[in-house]
Parts: sequence; C-alpha cells; structure tokens
Amino acid sequence: MKLHELKNVEGAVHRKKRVGCGEGGGHGKTSGRGGKGQTARSGGSIRPGFEGGQMPLYRKLPHRGFNNYNFRVEYPVLNVGDLASLDASVTEVNAEVLASAGLIRGGVTTVKILGNGEITRALKVTAAKFSESAKAKIEKAGGQAIVA
Repeated sequence: MKLHELKNVEGAVHRKKRVGCGEGGGHGKTSGRGGKGQTARSGGSIRPGFEGGQMPLYRKLPHRGFNNYNFRVEYPVLNVGDLASLDASVTEVNAEVLASAGLIRGGVTTVKILGNGEITRALKVTAAKFSESAKAKIEKAGGQAIVA
C-alpha cells in the first residue's frame, strides 16, 4: 500500500455546509443562526462563564490553594548522545558552548542533560540538572558532571 492508494472510510468525508444559499439549500434565511439577537450577529458571542450580568459561579465560589505555574523553571533538555556530536576539540561543555554549537538557543543559561544515547569521550559537563543515567554515562566515559 502506498500513500496515493489510501482512501477515506465510507462516511468520513462530508459535504461542506453552504449557508445563505437560498431556502432550497436547507440553510437559507437565518443560515442556522436561529432568530435575532446577539448570537445571530457576526462576531456576536458571549464569553465562557458569562451569565447575563448575574454574578457568575466562578466568582461566587471561594478560591483556595496555590499554583506554581507562573514561577516554574523550564529547562531545555539535551541528551548525552547530542554531547557526543560536539567538535572533538571540545573538552569542557557549558551553556555557551552548546549555544555556539546550535544545540540550544542563545541566552539560555540553564540546561538539563538526559541519558538517551551514548558517549565515548571524557567531557567536563556543567549543567543545571542531570538525570541519574546521564550522570552515570558521563562518568563511565571518564568525564565529570558538574551541577551549576
């Protein structure tokens, strides 16, 4: 089977709804929008949770707890196998070296090293975090994993 031989399952493809094309088309006159009012207008929609000016439920209920989402620290991740692809002259690896090699974006100072892939040469790797397997693989190859 090739891509050009694939066919849709029976009933998977529908005709596009052609609204406003006359009464005979089945979607004429109000074009499926009902009667008059805000929702019949173009751009007329009511935001989620709005109850017509009545105090909405989400404002009536007490809010409790703390959410750390705004204060989280996200680390760009890099695998041990990616470190092996660095230039052979590199012995010390940090965020600046990785950025110049194009493995992470420039200006990023925190990196997490994960253990996917293999490394054979000794590298002195400085990063914010290491997974256990990444640390083991770097040290097995004769290198150092330094948490900065």
